[in-house]
Amino acid sequence: MYSAKNFEHLLGTEGFSDTLLKNHFTLYEGYVKNTNMFLERLQTLAKEEKATPGEFAELKRRLGWEWNGMRLHELYFGNMENGGIELGKGEQIEEKIIASFGSMEAWEKEFKATGAMRGIGWAILTYDHEADILMNVWINEHDVGHLAGTTPLLIMDVFEHAFMTDYGIKRADYIEAFMNAIDWSVVNERLVKACDCKA
Repeated sequence: MYSAKNFEHLLGTEGFSDTLLKNHFTLYEGYVKNTNMFLERLQTLAKEEKATPGEFAELKRRLGWEWNGMRLHELYFGNMENGGIELGKGEQIEEKIIASFGSMEAWEKEFKATGAMRGIGWAILTYDHEADILMNVWINEHDVGHLAGTTPLLIMDVFEHAFMTDYGIKRADYIEAFMNAIDWSVVNERLVKACDCKA
């Protein structure tokens, strides 16, 4: 079973109140709890061989929602750092962003535009293994919109709970605060692992 990870080192991050972060951590912990609950229920039903097709199907669907909610939050908090960690020159992630988008500026403009789209969801910089390129993608709900065969590298939560406490409806201000809190060393490490290339 899964245990919630501790992200309290993010408390005090500029642009994010402790109230917002603590509430967000609690929400994340709920996804971990529910993931475990659904896994346990599915295991019990399998052992007892009592699951009706409808019950089994619904539990499987709900597991996808809770699991992705757990993992996306871990990736989101994991690619943030109090004060941010700047992108080092010549790092793999910078080279890949430039190769895929033409420039860091072009990538950032598109990533922010993705995050500013109307609706709830996630803005994600993802790596396509087959084409060896990066793409900015939008995931509407946790279990809708994932691109098969890609690896998420940079995740930005744009559900209202990620910013409304501090920014109200000013999502663009939240996006700026997030951009300043990115830990690029983590994003680079994720790319190096995903593309199996040398750091």
